Amino acid sequence: MTAEKRTFQAEVSKLLKIVANSLYSEREVFLRELISNASDACDKLRYLALTKPELTAGDGEFKIKVAADKDNKTLTLSDNGVGMSADELNDNLGTIARSGTEAFVSNLSGDEKKDSGLIGQFGVGFYSAFMVADKVEVLTRRAGEDKAHLWSSDGLGEYTVADAEKANRGTIITMHLKDDALEFLEEQRLQHIVKRYSDHIPVPILFVETKDGNTEERPLNEASALWTRSKSDITTEQYGEFYKHVAHAFDEPWLTMHWKAEGVIEYSSLLYVPTQRPFDLFHPERKSRVKLYVKRVFITEDCDGLVPDYLRFLRGVIDCEDLPLNVSRELLQRNPVLQKISSAVTKRVLSELSKKAKKDPEAYAVFWDAYGPVMKEGLYSENGEHKDTLLSLARFDTTESDNLVSLADYKARMKEGQEAIYYIIGESKEALLNSPHIEGFKAKGVEVLLLSDPIDDFWIQAMFAGYEGSPLKSITRGATDLDAVKGADDKSDADKAAEKKDEEKAAADIAPLLASLKLALGETVKDVRESTRLTDSPVCLIADDGDMDINLERLLRQHKQLDKSNPRILEVNTKHAVIKALAKRVKDGKTGQELDDAAHLLLDQARIMEGEAIPDPKAFARRLAMSMERGLVG
Repeated sequence: MTAEKRTFQAEVSKLLKIVANSLYSEREVFLRELISNASDACDKLRYLALTKPELTAGDGEFKIKVAADKDNKTLTLSDNGVGMSADELNDNLGTIARSGTEAFVSNLSGDEKKDSGLIGQFGVGFYSAFMVADKVEVLTRRAGEDKAHLWSSDGLGEYTVADAEKANRGTIITMHLKDDALEFLEEQRLQHIVKRYSDHIPVPILFVETKDGNTEERPLNEASALWTRSKSDITTEQYGEFYKHVAHAFDEPWLTMHWKAEGVIEYSSLLYVPTQRPFDLFHPERKSRVKLYVKRVFITEDCDGLVPDYLRFLRGVIDCEDLPLNVSRELLQRNPVLQKISSAVTKRVLSELSKKAKKDPEAYAVFWDAYGPVMKEGLYSENGEHKDTLLSLARFDTTESDNLVSLADYKARMKEGQEAIYYIIGESKEALLNSPHIEGFKAKGVEVLLLSDPIDDFWIQAMFAGYEGSPLKSITRGATDLDAVKGADDKSDADKAAEKKDEEKAAADIAPLLASLKLALGETVKDVRESTRLTDSPVCLIADDGDMDINLERLLRQHKQLDKSNPRILEVNTKHAVIKALAKRVKDGKTGQELDDAAHLLLDQARIMEGEAIPDPKAFARRLAMSMERGLVG
């Protein structure tokens, strides 16, 4: 057929513009990206051939070849992997087919360093070829098919796809190099790049040279699986380059874990925690990106149950000796060997994180900032095996510390007489610090956990047993008795006795106001009562003991999972000047429209402090204006 001209997907065009503006600080990484893709193609075919051996008949030895043609200024990279069909050519090279395209585009910031960390994650490192080439041709033939196809583009917005001839399966990428990129035609330069970036690739990489009609092939890499080598034989740089290959990443790993388990079940693991949070960490699919190998044969990188969802940020390889090579994905999910490996790997990873947390708290705080919300999912989903360890790894912002705090730290600082671990949930740390609910706790020096991740509403509900005998208690729900807690400003027994008499008298004076406020507000509130948690604000809203926590209720309403909110309790600060003035008016018999307006204004003020919308803004504005008028005019 004649060449069919097509236009790149908008996201690809944007990507190519970034590439053209030197996305990578070192252009040589284009070769790493292309070799990595070729290696993946060989891995995929090796797996397919387990059930369809005819796909590799006559050519079962996988190779990646690099050839330089100085006369024509072309660099060619070929593999005998799975190859691509015409549709796959379009999907893989014309569009960004992988889930999360919108996230990809929205995360392209124009900052070259930041954007470079996203390119490989989307499996689009192929486009780095346009850093060194002004034209790229891809000749490919899918394993098991007779037809071959030729893809060609100058990277300026369009590409062509045409039928072609190719004797064998696999892919050949031909790059027509730019004049300032001819260094990549030198064998020594290519050998240096492969040794630096791709020595760990378990597929032989060969430099092909033709002289006087004779073809010579020379190895460029060691071609042994890195995870099978001894740790003492692997350099930090080699670990880093394998991470970039297996994770399609450009940052350095935050943590590297390499071990071999021997005994009843044998497996090798080489796992990494990325420094930069992967783009798809919160994608609804929540897929793991750890690659499963069986006896050095790649099986899948999408294996449910290989690592738990809350460790889905891990990248790397697990290679098992005790699974059959022809195991299907359906059988994998139910295989007891895999389940035991998953449990052991989870235990080892959590143990390594615990060591890191103790050895370097500052570095661990960086990790928690990136992955804390995901780790907390484990507190909700774990069946108990790893829950205690996860709880010990959790870190929190609090009212009493500028640094992240563990529950053990919190427990050690609990005040005398304090029985519960107190927390408050909201949208941000800043909003929580300004909440009226924490006023009394601050006054007593009682530390409060500040929880602002969406998952906090859910995992906290699963903590029935609390932590080391102390229940976890929300300060926005139920009554809070701080009298038993001994603070730094506690008074003497004589002062407390005198104060108690004053409070009893004040309670008698305030009772008529509380009744009047309840009457004025009717069913919009569940109750009106005196507050022990307020020191500066006049009022706040509280959920009753048996009701849903305020923030969880708000979250469910936002997601249309709850039609309406439950009436809440309005707590009143009897020491506030406004409340005292209102109490005096009620005592003097002034309970008309002025008190009704004040009651609704106080309720709306409490709603505003909760970050909620006022149900009747027009009535609020009218009442506020009338209140100001009374105060100004007299």
